[in-house]
Amino acid sequence: MDGDLQTEECELSYSVVPWLEFTSKESKTDDRPSPRLFVTHLPYQLIPKALKNKKAKVIYVYRNPKDVAVSYYHFHKFANYLETPENFGAFLQTFLNGQVDYDSWFNHVWNWYNHRHEFNIMFQSYEEMIKDLRVAVLKFSNFLGRSLDNKRVDTIVERSTFKNMKSNPKSNYENVGFPIFNNSVARFMRKGTVGDWKHHFTVAENEMFDRIFEEEMKNVPLKYTWEISD
Repeated sequence: MDGDLQTEECELSYSVVPWLEFTSKESKTDDRPSPRLFVTHLPYQLIPKALKNKKAKVIYVYRNPKDVAVSYYHFHKFANYLETPENFGAFLQTFLNGQVDYDSWFNHVWNWYNHRHEFNIMFQSYEEMIKDLRVAVLKFSNFLGRSLDNKRVDTIVERSTFKNMKSNPKSNYENVGFPIFNNSVARFMRKGTVGDWKHHFTVAENEMFDRIFEEEMKNVPLKYTWEISD
C-alpha cells in the first residue's frame, strides 16, 4: 500500500480495495489486515457509523455533475441490472430528480460536505486529478501519513492514469460480464475526460442545469471544473 504494487498487480482492483456496499469475502471489514482500504458510493445517511470516530480517514472524490450525468447515462446502458434510458434528455430529468442509485448527486455532495466535521476527511475533485495526478497522489500520501519516495510516486502516477487503468484487466472490470454487464455495448471505463457533457447537453438543458446547480450548491464552496482546454 506504499507504492510497492507487485502484490496488487496480481489481484483484481476490487479485491485489493473492495466495495463496502457489496457483500463478499473481501468486504468483511474485520477480516482484512491493516491498513484496510475500501471504496464506496454510499451517501452520508448509509455510511457505517464507526467512521465518525475519526480513526479512519476518508477521501471524498467528487466530479462535476454534468459529466457525472453523462457517465451515469452510459453506465445505465451498459449495466444489465439498471433500466436502459430512452435517451439522454429523459435520463437527465431522472438524474436531476434524484431517481438514481445512491441518491441525487446534489444531496450526496451536500450531505457529505455539511457533515464533514464528523469525519477525518479530505475532498478531492476528479478534474484536479486529471490535470495533475502527481500532485493528487502527494496530497493523498500526506493525508494518509505515508511517506513515498519519488520512484514510488512515479510508479503510482503511471499506473493510475485513466489510460493505463482502462487497458489493465486487473482494474478495468472486463472480467465482469453477463448477467451484470453487457460488454458488447460498452466498457466499464469509457472516456474519463472532462467536459464530455458538451457533446450531450442541449443549450436549454445546460441552462436549466446551471440554474438548478446554483440553487442547490450555493452553500457548498467546493471548486468545480467544467472543462479543461487542450
